[in-house]
Amino acid sequence: MSTWDKRFNTDEYVYGENPNAFVNQQAHLFKQGMRVLAIAEGEGRNAVWLAEQGVTVDMWDYSRVGLDKANRLAERRGVTLHTRLVDLAEADWSENVYDAIVCIYGHFPDHVKKSVIAGVGRALKPDGYFVTEVYSEAQLTYGTGGPKQKELLYTRSDFATLMDSFKTIHFFDGTVERHEGSLHNGESAVLQYIGQKVSTS
Repeated sequence: MSTWDKRFNTDEYVYGENPNAFVNQQAHLFKQGMRVLAIAEGEGRNAVWLAEQGVTVDMWDYSRVGLDKANRLAERRGVTLHTRLVDLAEADWSENVYDAIVCIYGHFPDHVKKSVIAGVGRALKPDGYFVTEVYSEAQLTYGTGGPKQKELLYTRSDFATLMDSFKTIHFFDGTVERHEGSLHNGESAVLQYIGQKVSTS
């Protein structure tokens, strides 16, 4: 059983059943009929909320236990997810598929991080949105959630590739208050980014 399977192998939804606060604030971006991908989505709290907005949701995660819990949460809330077991280190990113991609607290080794950012750029349709909130390196001083390894956290420079090629709608580097399940609790240092893929037409 993987580390993530062990973490999620409980009746409790360890990051809660409600969406991340930042995603929730972006409800206006998610229009009925859109196709949205939620990556590194864990137990499905954001994916289920997205489905409740009337969009078609593909959900990728590396934990089979997490995917199963996401499907149970979706069934309980009366929505459908299209879940897939995906190792983002080896993901196949199809081109121009999604109207939006959401990644909340997706923390990866540097080579995977770069691959994911490149994959997001490939898989979004022109004018599509990338929406993410992740812990910054400053989170190490707070200890209110997230990885304890600096190399798994983010800096502004991690978004440089996207900022060069996307239209930046929102960027924030600072602290927020988060109370999301038992594992994200208190003042937190985060980076938030919303970028829109530039249409080539």
